[in-house]
Amino acid sequence: MGDYAYSTAGELVAAMDGGEVSAVELTTAAIARIERLDGDINAVCVRDFDRALVAAEEADAARAGGQGGPVLGVPMTIKDSIDVAGLATTWGFPRFKDHVAAADAVAVARLRAAGAVILGKTNVPLALGDFQSYNAIYGVTSNPWDLGRTPGGSSGGSAAALAAGFGAVSMGSDIGGSLRVPAHFCGVYAHKPSIGLLPLRGHTFPGTRPLPDLGGDLGVIGPMARGAADLAMMVRLLADPDEAGLGLAYRTALRPARHDELGSFRVLILEAHPLVPVSSEVRAAIDVLAKRLEAAGVTVLRHSPHLPDLAEGARSYLRLLQAGMSAGFPPEVYAAALTTAAALDPDDTSLAAERARGVVLSHRDWVAADTVRAVQRARWAELFTDIDIVVAPVFSIPAFPHDHGEPMVMRTITIDGEEHNHLDQLVWGGIATAPGLPSTAVPVARSAQGLPIGVQLIGPLFEDHTPIRFAELLDREFGRSGSAEAEVSRP
Repeated sequence: MGDYAYSTAGELVAAMDGGEVSAVELTTAAIARIERLDGDINAVCVRDFDRALVAAEEADAARAGGQGGPVLGVPMTIKDSIDVAGLATTWGFPRFKDHVAAADAVAVARLRAAGAVILGKTNVPLALGDFQSYNAIYGVTSNPWDLGRTPGGSSGGSAAALAAGFGAVSMGSDIGGSLRVPAHFCGVYAHKPSIGLLPLRGHTFPGTRPLPDLGGDLGVIGPMARGAADLAMMVRLLADPDEAGLGLAYRTALRPARHDELGSFRVLILEAHPLVPVSSEVRAAIDVLAKRLEAAGVTVLRHSPHLPDLAEGARSYLRLLQAGMSAGFPPEVYAAALTTAAALDPDDTSLAAERARGVVLSHRDWVAADTVRAVQRARWAELFTDIDIVVAPVFSIPAFPHDHGEPMVMRTITIDGEEHNHLDQLVWGGIATAPGLPSTAVPVARSAQGLPIGVQLIGPLFEDHTPIRFAELLDREFGRSGSAEAEVSRP
């Protein structure tokens, strides 16, 4: 049997359909790889190997009986926060280490019904609230490209698993870049869907009532993969409304990609933000990509009068984000947050101040922030009449070294030699999250230290296949790495 560790789901299905390999063989090889390599990486925190082998046997029998499908027999992983029946869902909280899900999340149930082989669950940070992935239950997940660095968060275990060859696809979630940042740090692909497109039921905080749309009006679940075509496949497979008629997913049908050829796309390059700097390495990677796109016939713009006010959007997003995240804070934590917010200078509009205000946001102020978002969403819609894709950074730097210092709000990252608050990086995720836009993260380059550098491709609302198709065409034009190299060395 050949080495399929870094194959895409599409390639694995083709190999199984062609009789080159069986699902049992692929699953056995994936399990052996995890057992051999995951001790240092620590990506797959909960292993479900016995059931995975049973599922693989069933997939082989189904294929022998004439059945097929895009994930039939494909080994994959699921983020800790997404329910898998019989496995723990903890969100990184030690008090929930024995909280076993009674039923599959809607997305997981659909994957199982399509014949997917679930190897286990992947690690997350406490409360899904970090650009790293570590907790007191499962320990620290490391980046396969450099074990001294973070794989990102909160879907960091999923990204690390993909980068290390532990399954072809994974499911994660995103409210502040939690799919896109790990993809950028680990050199893999991810798609943050339009708000409400994929059913959220089963992405549920432990011990709470299984609400259909936990995550409110910002959070989504989404796929991660080693190729853009697998993202398109996963979105098609999972995008139907919730069978129970719950949630937001009933609102719209998924629209096709605007174009099918790379040269037909109109692209706006966004390599700077008024509130956070971007490292010279990330800016250079985006500039090289822009020049390659121009050479390939893409219409590339550097400015647009229709681009919403990014500073205004960032401030309203942080208020909405923190308000939603703080809803479950214990009374004593919330009381301390009230004191902190009250001490702020009214003229202080820094990102740290906006985060502090958001924690204790009144309903009146929430409505004001939501109104800003609604106006900005209309501006984005106007922008997307002139262009098809916005290319933007995912994070200002490549993967940074592990930093578990407390309190978290005091942590910094180094951008071109200067220290900056790492939580300010939320603004890059918020560009697409606040208005609910789809965003596809793709690898495009490597840093001087050999670390992956990615970008996000932001598309029009409910036109998820437009940025995904653009990512597929980048693969076809420049190679799956997204750079000029057809292949990259693997961690």
